[in-house]
Amino acid sequence: MKLSTQLLAATAICAASSAGAVDLEVMHWWTSGGEAAAVTKLAEAWDATGNKWVDGAIAGGGDTARPIMVSRIIGGDPPAAFQFNHGRQAEELIDAGLLLDITDVAEAQGWKDIVNPPSLLDSCTVDGKIYCAPINIHSWNWMWLSGPAYEKAGLEMPTDWNGFVESAEALRAAGVTPLAMGGQAWQQAGAFNNVMTIAIAGKDAWLSVMQDKNAETVMGPEYTAAFEAYAAARELATGINVQDWNQATNALITGEGGAQIMGDWAQGEFAVAGLTAGKDYGCLPGLGLGAYLQTGGDAFYFPVNDDPEITAAQKELAALLLSPEVQVSFNSVKGSLPVRGDVDLTTVNECTQKGLDLLANGQTLPASEQLISPDTITQLNDLMTEFWNTPSMTAPEVQQQYADIIASAE
Repeated sequence: MKLSTQLLAATAICAASSAGAVDLEVMHWWTSGGEAAAVTKLAEAWDATGNKWVDGAIAGGGDTARPIMVSRIIGGDPPAAFQFNHGRQAEELIDAGLLLDITDVAEAQGWKDIVNPPSLLDSCTVDGKIYCAPINIHSWNWMWLSGPAYEKAGLEMPTDWNGFVESAEALRAAGVTPLAMGGQAWQQAGAFNNVMTIAIAGKDAWLSVMQDKNAETVMGPEYTAAFEAYAAARELATGINVQDWNQATNALITGEGGAQIMGDWAQGEFAVAGLTAGKDYGCLPGLGLGAYLQTGGDAFYFPVNDDPEITAAQKELAALLLSPEVQVSFNSVKGSLPVRGDVDLTTVNECTQKGLDLLANGQTLPASEQLISPDTITQLNDLMTEFWNTPSMTAPEVQQQYADIIASAE
């Protein structure tokens, strides 16, 4: 089917479903300043169709929001749509027949031809049926640098992790905490599982562990170097005590912190603060060492319901989320990359352009959520946050326990 024909078919789906205005409750965990601004773009686009976006934001991140969403669904009071990450998080809901099959929308819009990389759509597909609408590519693999902090220290912003470690003493002398890290487990574990291991241990070692579940690789020299760097990072983060990731990002904005290991969503906070990439803040994909972009992200799922009008509106919303206009407006504010490779991104900043270049060059990896089960991720998160918050726990000790988890991972 040619693209023009596909778009006409998609338009027909939307037109057929727009007979009456419908209120849809959409649940998500985007509550920071930058995230809320991005969600506003989705709500404005949906409201412009004559329907109404009923916002169901849940503060506290995905670990807090997902159980609430699942409880609503299995309790018989589902929202019309909800956010999960691409990957295996919705497997049990799909197996239970609780989520809407939106294959007809995907075929009408030609998602197989426009979603890039194809793994995003693969993660929405079970037994040949598509159950989610991917909205963005979010990558964990960044370190952000504070322009004000390095100005205080009289230093240029470093170009890689090693330069950052060398600058730590000067940052301390200037009253700056070198590394800002929030207190939530997903932040502390994600910095290791998704960033330091890929950048320091390398792509092949990371895939051996996450994809092949090879515990021997965890005990090998490449991962030993990553664990030692993580132990050093724990020391560099002493001095800033915040809980939420955006509070840690704010430490960079004010110059209280020198750097933060965090996903590309941090750019939304810099944008809300009016900062300029390359001037007020810097960005190092892959810690400036080995740059790969994990192509996970966010997707919207749609619970099954008995009301044909709601079902039609759910499919209309799914189609809207992948429209070129929404892809550009949402992701430009969110700091993420669009899932469509055919939209105009000539006005993005230099950090987003670095991400686009990695994507274009094929320097990509799947997200951890696409390779290991939610239960394994929880075990790794618990272990790494225990290490981060237990100064007496050594790198060799956490390395052995990490290997034990991987040995039994699903």
